[in-house]
Amino acid sequence: MSLDQTPYFDYDDDEKESEGKEMGFLDHLEELRWHLIRAAGAIVFFMIFAFIYIEEIYENVILGPSKTDFWTYRMLCKLGEIVHSPGLCVEKLQFSLMSREVSGQFVMAFTSAAIIGLVFAFPYVFWEIWRFVKPGLKPTESKSARGAVFYVTLLFFSGVFFGYYIVSPMAINFLVNFQISKSIENQFDIGSYISLLATLTLACGIAFQLPVAIFVLTKIGVIGPQFMRTYRKHAIVVILVVAAVITPSPDVTSQILVAIPLYILYEVSIFISAREEKRKLAEEKLAL
Repeated sequence: MSLDQTPYFDYDDDEKESEGKEMGFLDHLEELRWHLIRAAGAIVFFMIFAFIYIEEIYENVILGPSKTDFWTYRMLCKLGEIVHSPGLCVEKLQFSLMSREVSGQFVMAFTSAAIIGLVFAFPYVFWEIWRFVKPGLKPTESKSARGAVFYVTLLFFSGVFFGYYIVSPMAINFLVNFQISKSIENQFDIGSYISLLATLTLACGIAFQLPVAIFVLTKIGVIGPQFMRTYRKHAIVVILVVAAVITPSPDVTSQILVAIPLYILYEVSIFISAREEKRKLAEEKLAL
């Protein structure tokens, strides 16, 4: 699997302009500054768009996992019927959300819009970073990194959707229904809820970058497919522990639902590492 530019962007014009002239340190800083400014502009654009429709976004998206009719909870109920495990069905969420500060709702609206802006602008932000990095790569490195923007974006949004639809609802269901005493009511500040939802969702988006990280580590010789195969059993244990941590529910089924995609990512990473190692060996033979 190669990592490179997506077919939607063409850098030929940029490369032709910079071809044949060497840039100084200050020139590189100036170029980086403009890349960062454009990336920040994209984030602000989506942030403003999200702020305009923040009420609809809160009602239908952000507060979705707090309602029993959320898609994930309905699917868990159907799964519970199939496997004859009624405990999977989420019938109640015993908590209420509150804003305990005068500016609480405005701050949360602004913060949520910023997070949404960052998520939706991620492909463009990474593209700008890639445009800055790519000219410094060797032709062979640039060729082997084809599709970088596409694959990084695909993995990021896959992780975000996984975190939003799988990990977050399971964590919220367990935490809000956990009680040490029936006399204690669960009344959470909206900031705490947003923090949990954003942390789990973005953490999964980052965790799904494992294949890309393994590709880079293999390329620089830090890790290889044989190492990952040797420690596969250890990795499975780690994955199960991670699944248990991010899904506090004692239900084994929910932990397995989280662990399976993580294990698939690990196997995909082994495949990518093996292909990159094979390509490196082929290049070394040609160089001899």
